[in-house]
Amino acid sequence: MAPKSHVAVLQGGWSPEREISLISGQKCAEALQRSGYQVTQIDVDRDLAARLTELAPDVCFNALHGVGGEDGEVQGLLEVLAIPYTHSGVRASALAMDKHLSKKIFADAGLPVARSLLVMRGSCTDHPLDPPYVVKPVNQGSSVGVQIVPEGANELPDTLTDSGWGYDNAAMVEAYIAGRELTCAVLDDAPTDVMEIVPTNGFYDYRAKYDEGGSAHILPADIPAALSGEIQAVTLMAHRVLGCRGVTRADFRFDPDGPTLALLEINTQPGMTPLSLVPEMAEARGMSYDNLVTWIVEDASCPR
Repeated sequence: MAPKSHVAVLQGGWSPEREISLISGQKCAEALQRSGYQVTQIDVDRDLAARLTELAPDVCFNALHGVGGEDGEVQGLLEVLAIPYTHSGVRASALAMDKHLSKKIFADAGLPVARSLLVMRGSCTDHPLDPPYVVKPVNQGSSVGVQIVPEGANELPDTLTDSGWGYDNAAMVEAYIAGRELTCAVLDDAPTDVMEIVPTNGFYDYRAKYDEGGSAHILPADIPAALSGEIQAVTLMAHRVLGCRGVTRADFRFDPDGPTLALLEINTQPGMTPLSLVPEMAEARGMSYDNLVTWIVEDASCPR
């Protein structure tokens, strides 16, 4: 990508992660401007195709998170418009966003995953798995809508019974893995160091991710070299088996008493806020925030 190219930063959108996307987009736009690019920020709405046709940017930086921006929808539009764009393509984005389907693909590839079931909300008369377990929306990110059902729970969680949950009728029920929260990213087809995330309270939910002081990040994680190497290998394989491009981040749980390592999911649009993990992991590899954003733009293409 030639210097000072015109970059349209896609941000906002209509998912529950809209506010985080706006922050990611703002920070990425500022970094691109510092690097000499002409930048137009677009708060994405249903008129995106018309706006991009009129604007005719050289490349789109996809800073959207969640439904509509991370699930293949915007990627498909950009393919139709033949505009080079960042991050993963249509197929990889759709697969990664579907937690149930991506886990089946990971399991078929021999990667370690926790036991899980796809259930229709309102159809359960008893616990679908023995507690403790986790209930997750199938197609949301940033731990939106996640509920942990503790050991010894007698009643079904409201996420499986409450009509006001606000997400799909289908939910993924996953065995709860006690222990440590670990994550690893792929940059330029190579894994980063493994990071441990220690939430201040509870689990690594939306507030722990985005509130100042919500969690501590230990990089590199204080884990045995063999475990670190295994996580890096699984991260890279997960990235490749879905056909991902650019930067991704894989999340894990590790129970040392098992010992059990479980790949939870892969994120194709990792956050780029001041509290986000990937910029911190890139910096540990000697890549500044501005250089990371520039690299992502230079990696853009169409088709993906």
